[in-house]
Amino acid sequence: MKKNKNSSLIKTRKLPFDKYALYNQAVQSPEDDVEFYLKCYKTIRKGKKPITLREDFCGGGAISCEWVKLDKTHKSSGLDLDSEPMDYGRANYISALKPDQQDRIALIKKDVLSGNLPTADIAVAINFSYFLFKKREILKKYFDNVHQSLNHKGLFILDIFGGSQCYDAIEDKTKHKNFTYYWDQKNFDPVTSEADFGIHFRYKGKKYEDVFSYDWRMWSIPEVKELLQEVGFQDVQVYWEGTDRKGGGNGIFKQTQEGEACLSWIAYVVGIK
Repeated sequence: MKKNKNSSLIKTRKLPFDKYALYNQAVQSPEDDVEFYLKCYKTIRKGKKPITLREDFCGGGAISCEWVKLDKTHKSSGLDLDSEPMDYGRANYISALKPDQQDRIALIKKDVLSGNLPTADIAVAINFSYFLFKKREILKKYFDNVHQSLNHKGLFILDIFGGSQCYDAIEDKTKHKNFTYYWDQKNFDPVTSEADFGIHFRYKGKKYEDVFSYDWRMWSIPEVKELLQEVGFQDVQVYWEGTDRKGGGNGIFKQTQEGEACLSWIAYVVGIK
């Protein structure tokens, strides 16, 4: 399950591995993400082509980089309050781009609640990053800022997760070639819908706890849809992930009016300006 980097990153620990490289390998799929955004926009806007993308809570800006690689006309900007992952992205992701691609991307230290956000055809808040806003009025303010910043006929794309398993204290692990990735849901409070999460890595035989940590509110699809409509989005669509033969997610998202009562699910919510 994808998770995002944000201002709750562990900054002070010295680790014997590149935490962002392991995170990228275990969690992110930016190439697939930008393909979905492009397809989604063209489908909703009847073939019209988006040019600009803004990645809120961008961390290292991997999505922003893939967007400018997708088409020679694409431009992107990434916003985050944490300088550390943005510096990493500049040194490791943006530096690997071609010169013309580097000219079409910018990572900016900025609070998404401050207003006057860079304009875009598509704004994205991915890996559940906006879950850090626990109060309804604060999340609504963020959504309103996004709505104001979008170009005419722009889209706002968020991912969201849930399911009955997400209310349990549970630790999942996935083995990779040189490390093991752990997603640890430590607790859930049904009164506040708040939950604590941690990402751990096992590397060269040793487990490193809470390399990334998150203190979130578990927002629901109806809550997110209602807030998007309240700030002015004309329509809101939900894209649900299909299942593979083993019952897990297959990475293919289709627009739907109904979900499934899964133990764990991931979906996209798309606000249409």
